[in-house]
Amino acid sequence: MPDHATSTDPAVQAQLDRLTMLSPGKDILGLGRIATLLDRLGNPHHQLPPVFHVSGTNGKGSTCAFLRGAIEAAGLTTHVYSSPHLVRFNERIRIAGRLIDDFTLSALLSDVLDHAEGLEASFFEVTTAVAFCAFARTKADACIIEVGLGGRLDATNVLANPIACGISSLGLDHEAFLLAAEEGLPDMPPLDRIAFEKAGIAKSGAPLVTQKYSASMANTVAAQASLRNADLHARGEGWDAAVYDGRLHYRDAAGKLNLPLPRMPGAHQADNAALAVAMLRHQTAIHIPEAALSAAMEWTRWPARMQLLAAGPLTELLPYGSHVWLDGGHNPDAGAAIAKTLENGAPVIVIIGMLQNKDALGFLAPFAHKIETLTAVPIAGHAHHTPSQLCDVARSKLHITDAGAAGDIVTALARLAGQQAPANVLICGSLYLAGEVLRLNDQVPD
Repeated sequence: MPDHATSTDPAVQAQLDRLTMLSPGKDILGLGRIATLLDRLGNPHHQLPPVFHVSGTNGKGSTCAFLRGAIEAAGLTTHVYSSPHLVRFNERIRIAGRLIDDFTLSALLSDVLDHAEGLEASFFEVTTAVAFCAFARTKADACIIEVGLGGRLDATNVLANPIACGISSLGLDHEAFLLAAEEGLPDMPPLDRIAFEKAGIAKSGAPLVTQKYSASMANTVAAQASLRNADLHARGEGWDAAVYDGRLHYRDAAGKLNLPLPRMPGAHQADNAALAVAMLRHQTAIHIPEAALSAAMEWTRWPARMQLLAAGPLTELLPYGSHVWLDGGHNPDAGAAIAKTLENGAPVIVIIGMLQNKDALGFLAPFAHKIETLTAVPIAGHAHHTPSQLCDVARSKLHITDAGAAGDIVTALARLAGQQAPANVLICGSLYLAGEVLRLNDQVPD
């Protein structure tokens, strides 16, 4: 089932089953089908509140969370469209601050699927249309849209007039889709091609706010911005930010800000927060005061990004005083971010599951020296690296001698129950695994 979309609500599940039957069952990039579908629905994407559009490889979800935090701290309302969900499909669509309810979701899925007849629209295209319909029918002050895959040909890129576009950190992920040869495109190195695809969200007259990249990638982004007549604001040029004295120091042409550091764990979250601040500061449609930006640093949370699990059925399996960290990152850049977070901490007991198309070695290598033991688990319902394959990588490539397999996450944690000392555990490698962990620990995102 695409993205493991299930629901406890029978009406929603009936429509998700219908979507599974009608969808081609894979991601198909292109704007033709989504444009036709939206036209049949009355073009709801033309009726949205001011839109912030965010692409990137890592950090785009956290950037969207910081945007939401700042907008709501200013006393305004915002819709949010993000993916994938962790536990419930409803997590993808937040209407004026609240997750879409089951009654509204089932009705919109039914309506959109009726209009999608004969189009062979993908799972993500239908979901995008549902979100746009929901957002067009409810008033809000802003709308935050996260790109699903790539940017240039992603279904969300039908948005014609965003008030600000942002690109988070760039790296290799989803290579099979984004690096595939396409007639008429210039031949370029893989990372430049990633930059090319992500920068495809640039729009005429809209600010395009970016992080700092290699010279070659930055040139690629700049070329796409120029081609689309977007107003480029690259980090280190139009704006910048740095962490020192325990604060996030931001500056741009409008002045300087001295902000608290994000409470979300990980040094990389300061970069994601800074990008959100820059996007808000480079648009004029809504006003966000400095006090709201400060509050967003304190309030913003984003599940499964170095999240410390609360007390629950899973954590109670471990010795008293144990810590369980959860991170859904799954590519080399995500591994590097985890390494920075673990740099000055104790070694970790790693429990990992990864989809088959992910680079397990590239993900684990940056923090392999912090791994005390490794247990590999399968990811039910998805094509994944087998636990034995992950253990082979750990032993032969990373020299992690204590590596073994478990049939599921509960078994993996239960094996630690007999330890006398508190355990320091990191569960990582997949957002699907992270969703299962949150469900089993009774921490469903709301």
